Amino acid sequence: MNTQAQKAAAFRALHGRDGAFIIPNPWDAGTARLLTALGFEALATTSLGFANTLGRADGSGAVSRAEVLANCAEIVGATHLPVSADLENCYAHEPRAAAEMIRLAAEAGVVGGSIEDATGDAQQPIYDFDLAVERVHAAAEMARSLPFPFTLTARAENFLHGRRDLDDTIRRLQAFERAGADVLYAPGLRDLATIATVASSVTKPLNVVMSAADPTLTAAQLAKAGVKRISVGGALSRLALASFLRAAHEMKEQGRFTWIADTVSAKELKRLFDAS
Repeated sequence: MNTQAQKAAAFRALHGRDGAFIIPNPWDAGTARLLTALGFEALATTSLGFANTLGRADGSGAVSRAEVLANCAEIVGATHLPVSADLENCYAHEPRAAAEMIRLAAEAGVVGGSIEDATGDAQQPIYDFDLAVERVHAAAEMARSLPFPFTLTARAENFLHGRRDLDDTIRRLQAFERAGADVLYAPGLRDLATIATVASSVTKPLNVVMSAADPTLTAAQLAKAGVKRISVGGALSRLALASFLRAAHEMKEQGRFTWIADTVSAKELKRLFDAS
């Protein structure tokens, strides 16, 4: 896959075939190349993973729009795979201004991206229903105006912001589907029964993020429940940082270096980077 149009068609095809596929989340060129070498079929960026590389906690305003777009371009440039982008709330409240982020992300090389209904305001964390739908509609119009099939994911963020209202979450996802979203996503769903309920309530492909779900669930179980796409959000980044912190604590508190036995060899890294 060399051209953006070819990558976009391949990405769209993944959503149309039987079963579910895993789309892991790199946060820089190196992790993108490693995941590519391991044989994954598509990649997605992570706002948390990228923010952490800059020494910042994830959250509203932690990373600028320009920085997100540069990270998208870096990851796209590191892999031949289709890349979808975590665009948060698209850095604007007004629908047409938010939709502009879709165009800019496409210019950065991604073939898909998300718009969410989280405002970034702790006092009012979720957009009112009508505005949320208008924002997805504007983003879908922008996506359709592009010269390739951009895959738009619409996210209902209730569960990540303490609003565990499944009925409202489903209502929003159904409205986002009617507004033109290609993929639907409600981060924060944990158990298989709830996931299956959401999947059966929509007709477009459903993305489930495992960073918030029961980690004992398997891809096969999720596929049987109706899930099409499985991501991990910032979980791989947090796993890497957990290993880093364990090693740092051991050095600082014990003066020991046993963690070195668990590292990947330079030879293996070279093999994987060369393979990518």
